[in-house]
Amino acid sequence: MARRYDTRTTIFSPEGRLYQVEYAMEAIGHAGTCLGILASDGIVLAAERRNTNKLLDEAFSAEKIYKLHNDMACSVAGITSDANVLTNELRQIAQRYLLQYGESIPCERLVSWLCDIKQAYTQYGGKRPFGVSILYMGWDRHHGFQLYQSDPSGNYGGWKATCIGNNSAAAVSMLKQDYKEGQTNLDQALALAVKVLSKTLDMNKLTTDKLEIATLTRVNNQTKIRVLPHSEVEELIKAFEVEEAARIKKEKEEKERKQQKEKEKSK
Repeated sequence: MARRYDTRTTIFSPEGRLYQVEYAMEAIGHAGTCLGILASDGIVLAAERRNTNKLLDEAFSAEKIYKLHNDMACSVAGITSDANVLTNELRQIAQRYLLQYGESIPCERLVSWLCDIKQAYTQYGGKRPFGVSILYMGWDRHHGFQLYQSDPSGNYGGWKATCIGNNSAAAVSMLKQDYKEGQTNLDQALALAVKVLSKTLDMNKLTTDKLEIATLTRVNNQTKIRVLPHSEVEELIKAFEVEEAARIKKEKEEKERKQQKEKEKSK
């Protein structure tokens, strides 16, 4: 039945659905994972890198995290070529606002502006939705640190912690359990990001070439956006592995203790 209605983006199905938009959302579900966590003193974006061919020229320090202007950066999940078009548009919008008003564009204003463009591509004939979801992290003088997510449909929302891409449902479930609003600082957010990705990514062991992490902080009234070098990512991974080994050892000891008590009771 869907085949009769999914050839054009502008045709609703009898159930009131736009199949092309849903297909775009499904494509993002198979893309590399991107994770965002809002801390009390900054924001963390972490992304899975999939293009790790040794023959690639490492001309760019980041593959999935893009700086938009001095106070904002974003991470993308989906079709990279679509993401390049949208990030260029975001940068142009930010620069036009800066030229006109002499200050950085407010975070939500930039997100909503781009979402209007994304929505238009679901409404007019001859176009297809952008196959990209974007996580935005930013700071402005109105609302401080902010984390947003936008979808191919043009919907967006503010989040305290969220995940897009492959295994995003499992990651969000872990974030619900471990994230503590107002009590998580930047270091704890970094540790939590590594923990969640280690549990949800389809790999046996986290490595620095598979992980990309960026932070946004305020230093001396200036916003600082920083992509962590491999050495710091390696330290975070090692710290997690040590903590995880200690947790497993403790659980094993408690299990053995319970078994010992049960044996004693049975005697």
